[in-house]
Amino acid sequence: MVPKSLREEIQQTKPFESLEQEAVLNILRTADQLHRSSQQMLKEHDLTGSQYNVLRILRGAGPDGLRSSEIGNRMVSHDPDITRLLDRLDRSKLIKRRRCEQDRRVIYASITSVGLELLKELDPLIKRQGKIQMGHMSRQSLEELVHLLEEVRGRGE
Repeated sequence: MVPKSLREEIQQTKPFESLEQEAVLNILRTADQLHRSSQQMLKEHDLTGSQYNVLRILRGAGPDGLRSSEIGNRMVSHDPDITRLLDRLDRSKLIKRRRCEQDRRVIYASITSVGLELLKELDPLIKRQGKIQMGHMSRQSLEELVHLLEEVRGRGE
């Protein structure tokens, strides 16, 4: 099956103003499509993509956890209100927070056993989701795609 061009998908009759514009819009359209399908799956577990991202970050951080600012820096998608995001996860008992004894202004967050269990349940679903979204592509194509996207981000700041 030959994929539709972006112009066909969005029913645009005029050519794009530039190849760069077409590339950017293709990235945005693709990201939106991937995001919507992932969000739907996470919604069934009462999580947003940002909440899931924080849980994965904290699982990787280990029992000591991370400062809020460090969590924000590691997020895949920037979230301007990391405090509110952590509040919701804390209320759901998925994370816990503690103040630094040396500097009471600093708060560390770490994942709870409830959060770890939820991730354990989600891990195979996320893996399957990735296969559904990208499994039709060859390893070589995926490696090239990763490289190209990293190149875009390296130049776009």
